[in-house]
Amino acid sequence: MLASSGDNLLPHDHCGPSAYDDPGTPEEITRRTFMANATLTLGGIIGLGLAIPLVGSLIPKVGAGTSAWEPLDEAGWKALQSATDKPVKIDFVLKSKDAYLPEQSSPESVWGVKVDFERFKKARPDLYGSDTKAHVPYPAVNLGFAVFSPICPHLGCRYNYNADAGKFLCPCHGSQFSKEGEHLAGPAARGLDPLPLREQNGQAEITWIRYAPTTPDRIVVSYTS
Repeated sequence: MLASSGDNLLPHDHCGPSAYDDPGTPEEITRRTFMANATLTLGGIIGLGLAIPLVGSLIPKVGAGTSAWEPLDEAGWKALQSATDKPVKIDFVLKSKDAYLPEQSSPESVWGVKVDFERFKKARPDLYGSDTKAHVPYPAVNLGFAVFSPICPHLGCRYNYNADAGKFLCPCHGSQFSKEGEHLAGPAARGLDPLPLREQNGQAEITWIRYAPTTPDRIVVSYTS
């Protein structure tokens, strides 16, 4: 006679003992718990160790930026000193370094212009007005000059000075700026970004700063480091 299905399928509590059902001795339980916790802790430490450099690399080094000065080309600096109110393009070598790569050098340039301070102050309310987010934490004019980043604050193109128009013109999207860097026309959300300037032992030096584009606020993206 065939056995019924109920005769072949015994309830679980009628089965014989299994190794998976045996929790082990108290000592084994303690040892397994310790190993599991140690593994989780070690994994967390390794993950944190990897995360810190990655996150840190995205944060501008504000302290380093304020003390990193790049010498301007001597001939360009002399040309600026000899100029009246015509902007002068000045070359320099930008040096940069991070925690993972050796120091890199690349040619760069800035625009310098001799300015009347009172006129400059009136033309650039974005630097001297009530909106502190647009201000810069250094003198926008020093030694009687303003030095501008060559990067258009709209989308990062390189603008040029048009002597016939007497303006800075961006070829990419048509933004226009006065000799004082005042925004005159086009889609740029602010005027040109001045850079820190100083004279050290007879040599002109600047600090290179990149500001975020497309916003009226001056948000630091990176410093020379």
